[in-house]
Amino acid sequence: MATRTASCSCGQLQIEVAAEPNGVGICHCLACQRRTGSVFAPVAGFPLPYTVSGRSTVYVRTGDAGCGFVYHFCPVCGTTVFHTEDDVDDEVFVAVGAFADPAFPPPQISVYDCRRHPWVQLPSGTVAFERDPE
Repeated sequence: MATRTASCSCGQLQIEVAAEPNGVGICHCLACQRRTGSVFAPVAGFPLPYTVSGRSTVYVRTGDAGCGFVYHFCPVCGTTVFHTEDDVDDEVFVAVGAFADPAFPPPQISVYDCRRHPWVQLPSGTVAFERDPE
């Protein structure tokens, strides 16, 4: 079983997962673009359990389908490290960049492709959805 640790920029907030990701995806929605300051948000879903160390500040956003997304970010440096979703009880979603691992698996899906910047090229084999296929 693989153990991975993701952390914020300053190292104060960390999450440890003890499994391979269930999946890796990219979101191009405008809310994720604003939240990350990037043109997309890569995220990996992991099965429970997970361990968090450090303090986090929480930001809750309601998605298009009405689901609550609970983002945990570092109150010191502001980095979003992970989030949970109100209607998903058995998975945690971790920002891929927080692993600082260039060998991390590539995304399998891309959501909100209707908001993808035209110069962003998806990796070969990535399945793109115009919106979230929930």
